[in-house]
Amino acid sequence: MPTTTRRRFLGVAAALAAVGILPAGRLLADALAPAQGPSGTPPTGKAANVTLDCFGADKKPLGTCVEPKVVMTDEAWKAKLSPLSWQVTRHEGTERAYTGPGWDRHDNGLYRCICCDTALFDSATKFDSGTGWPSFWQPISKRNVVQSSDTSLFEERTAVSCARCDAHLGHVFDDGPRPTGLRYCMNAVAMKFIAVGSAAS
Repeated sequence: MPTTTRRRFLGVAAALAAVGILPAGRLLADALAPAQGPSGTPPTGKAANVTLDCFGADKKPLGTCVEPKVVMTDEAWKAKLSPLSWQVTRHEGTERAYTGPGWDRHDNGLYRCICCDTALFDSATKFDSGTGWPSFWQPISKRNVVQSSDTSLFEERTAVSCARCDAHLGHVFDDGPRPTGLRYCMNAVAMKFIAVGSAAS
């Protein structure tokens, strides 16, 4: 986009946001986002990177790593995921309580993002919250998840998503156990469990 046209677009967008026609929170993200190619990914050389904390199959920390953001079209995500995982992760859905695969699992291992394999939670921090959803008192790394405000149910909640692919995972609440007092209430279909010593499945 030519500089003059881009400035004019940003000015119009700002004006619309000011009168409530365009959500202000989306202004910069939408206006400054690079054009996407046919596959839905940013043009070559322009893909954003994200710094994560990486972990081995034995849960051993591997240090920080820089990975490209995972960006796909909705159609590509739909083809990759099960219908429920697609609805939950890409459209902020919620599985029914007590129905998610392994919601009450207590095996030793890692919970990774179903969309991009990023390590999200360690089974050592999992606890029975009595809610019917997998619950943890902390993520495996604060780098690997993103928290944002969610007012979709007419109350403010804190949504949790994957830092690498923006998959919606669930919500975090302040009624959890020690030592954090937090309850990361996740959707089981948003994650895959990898037992210690096993290969990714």
